[in-house]
Amino acid sequence: MELLASAYSLIVGTIIPFLFVLTIVVFFHELGHFAVARWCNVKVDAFAVGFGRELFGFNDRKGTRWKLCWIPLGGYVKFAGDENAASVPSREAIAQMSEEERKTAFIAKPVWQRMAVVAAGPIANFLLAIVIFTALFVTSGKQGYEPVVEQVFAGGAAERDGLLAGDVVKEIDGRPIQTFGEMRQIVLMSANTPLVFEVERAGKDVTLTVTPDAKEKEVFFGEKQVAGDISLRGVSDPSHLVHIKYGLGEAALEGTAETWRIIESTISYIGGIISQRQSTDQLGGPIRVAQISGQVADLGFMPLISLAAVLSVSIGLINLAPVPILDGGHLVYFAAEALRGKPLSEKVQDVGFRIGLGLVLMLMVFVTWKDIMRLVGTNS
Repeated sequence: MELLASAYSLIVGTIIPFLFVLTIVVFFHELGHFAVARWCNVKVDAFAVGFGRELFGFNDRKGTRWKLCWIPLGGYVKFAGDENAASVPSREAIAQMSEEERKTAFIAKPVWQRMAVVAAGPIANFLLAIVIFTALFVTSGKQGYEPVVEQVFAGGAAERDGLLAGDVVKEIDGRPIQTFGEMRQIVLMSANTPLVFEVERAGKDVTLTVTPDAKEKEVFFGEKQVAGDISLRGVSDPSHLVHIKYGLGEAALEGTAETWRIIESTISYIGGIISQRQSTDQLGGPIRVAQISGQVADLGFMPLISLAAVLSVSIGLINLAPVPILDGGHLVYFAAEALRGKPLSEKVQDVGFRIGLGLVLMLMVFVTWKDIMRLVGTNS
């Protein structure tokens, strides 16, 4: 009975929220590719959510097979003339096409149209995030404590770099700060990275450069990882609690800004890893995303949708990485074709796709290993 209860908890509490979030994000990513492909008169053979054997599907009036597959960890749009789900062109298949069929083959389209089709997936992810955040800001607004420093702890970055109790944080690196939570999020993602604070102190504006220390701390549902820390406490008096309401236009602007903040933070974090200012503790794979999805689902539907927006931005950025097999790699190939006036050789493209596949597989193994080690550490 205990085993059944555990299985039920795993399925309902973790797997279902994870699949809900991932399916939304993957569907809209592939829908971006699909919509622009149709606009460019490219024949789409298949639109799949998941990989492997088809569970169920249907054909639309233009011959596209819409299907749900049994490995729900991604998806793809397969164009006429593609050899596989990674949109690697099949020269043999194209050679056997009639003249009429070639007109709708992806590879036969002008390079700018191919670039538009490929870029549409990540762009759709960013648009999805903007729409979700806009809806959340319209319906719920933003709530939090004012960004007022109540106490500065001895020996920390805040004391070292000149922050004082009573300071009101107005901006960080030119970014307006409305709540203490916004400030905290920026600091967490900026270990060992100098940040320019604009604060109001006794009615005057003061500019300070604060460099968060890298410390192991609880940052998400009790999970410990190395993150930025400046050793201060914000106000917690209810009189400092603010609730910001937005009209539709304001919400759209704030939703766009929130999406951009996530993009900036992610790029900054990746740059920090490359320059060794940041650790890889925050990287995670499907196991961690599933675990977080279950934890967020316990908080309610709105937080789960918000997680879908964050994940959508992350997937959009990952796909723009200039790695062959990802959308960014295809864009690099097409850019090279536009500059050269002809495509790269089949051999060069094939070698690139093999290298890209190897890199993606290594990354998946690495983040899955980190997920497992994190679970072992949590349960030990």
